[in-house]
Amino acid sequence: MTDSNAQPHRAQWSSRLAFILAATGSAVGLGNIWKFPYITGENGGGAFVLVYLVCIAIIGIPIMMAEVTIGRSGGRNPINSFRLMAERNRQKAAWGAVAGIGVLAAFLILSFYSMIGGWAAAYVGHAASGAFVDQSPEAIGQLFGDLVGSPGVLLAWHTLFMALVVLVVSRGLKSGLERAVKILMPALLALLLVAVGYATTTGHFGEALSFLFRPNFGALSMTGVLVALGHAFFTLSLGMAIMMAYGSYLGRDVSIARTAITVSVMDTVVALLAGLAIFPVVFANGLEAGAGPGLIFETLPLAFGQMPMGSLFGGLFFILLMFAAWTSGISLLEPVVEWVEEKWGMSRTSSAWLVGLACWLLGIGSILSLNEWSGFAPLGMIPALEGKTIFDLLDFFTANILLPLAGLLTAIFVGWFVARESLQKDLNLTGTGFTLWFNLVRYVTPIGVAIVFVYNLIG
Repeated sequence: MTDSNAQPHRAQWSSRLAFILAATGSAVGLGNIWKFPYITGENGGGAFVLVYLVCIAIIGIPIMMAEVTIGRSGGRNPINSFRLMAERNRQKAAWGAVAGIGVLAAFLILSFYSMIGGWAAAYVGHAASGAFVDQSPEAIGQLFGDLVGSPGVLLAWHTLFMALVVLVVSRGLKSGLERAVKILMPALLALLLVAVGYATTTGHFGEALSFLFRPNFGALSMTGVLVALGHAFFTLSLGMAIMMAYGSYLGRDVSIARTAITVSVMDTVVALLAGLAIFPVVFANGLEAGAGPGLIFETLPLAFGQMPMGSLFGGLFFILLMFAAWTSGISLLEPVVEWVEEKWGMSRTSSAWLVGLACWLLGIGSILSLNEWSGFAPLGMIPALEGKTIFDLLDFFTANILLPLAGLLTAIFVGWFVARESLQKDLNLTGTGFTLWFNLVRYVTPIGVAIVFVYNLIG
């Protein structure tokens, strides 16, 4: 076992752009493709976007800056980086457990996220082969039902997706993470722009613009504000120790503030572009815009099957979805692998495949909860968890407890237990910019995350 106090040799991102692409790849996931456009349209369009951007500014960016700062300051895996920052500020090393919550959350999320990424991979073949062409809604629904009802098929796609994620992470920073994001993120953006270009030909692009951007403050309820608050936290991959892990590879000459703002803007732009790609197709086919995850795997395939060149466009769309899931999967695995690699002195390759195998095994529980174990509720004796399958429990436990808890404790730690001078040095930020960030992370951000925490538990 290695000494965690010894400074390890640390590779660094080759450029600020490489870090931005990796962080954006982490933030841009399946939720950006369907959830953000949908909740925007349902909660006042442009009015919701304005509130969401304010929430990004007061919650998302301050916590992202805090997490990246902890990672860069420590230069180690998230748990040790957090612990070292605590010790340097004469605080208890037990604060490292906050990053431990994030590492655990990343591991648990990847176990079922891999299954959903496998759905996207499966649908690439369905779309490209013409399986959606001239099919009825019942037939499209049956296609998805057959997929989730077949544990063997789900296992095969889950295995493929996890292998792709592990393959990248096992190759380290330069040959793995950085090379992957430099290919996948430009490809994802190019595919997204192609999809938006196609959407302009449907005759309903103006309707989609109005749906997403026309401010309708009358449709923005307090619930909508809370939804914006929650999504601003979750969309940037906060509370999962990812930004601490990525920050540990960041050079001292890079501005954390400018980088965090850039990542936040890119994440939002991608989400809005996804809406402009999806909703013209939805409106052109008279489909329901508020279909949630079903919009991707049931509603859109029906539209692809009815439109000219639908097989080509549908195939490109699910490749886009697959790339978004892949970059997010890579980021979820990285902090866990960093910890195993440093904690036990294992090679990067061994650490990646060991963690990947454990995550793959746990994912089998989520797969079976959709079919063979659909009636199995492990914690059904607890009223609030009655009827929740393994998949449901993992989703509930991570999204409603682990992530907001880690985010809340990170904000409290950085805002109240780290010296201002230390933060100014680590952030390379002074003056009005630092004062604004410090007051946000100390007073405003914890309140915002606490509201998200409570709302998710009782909502």
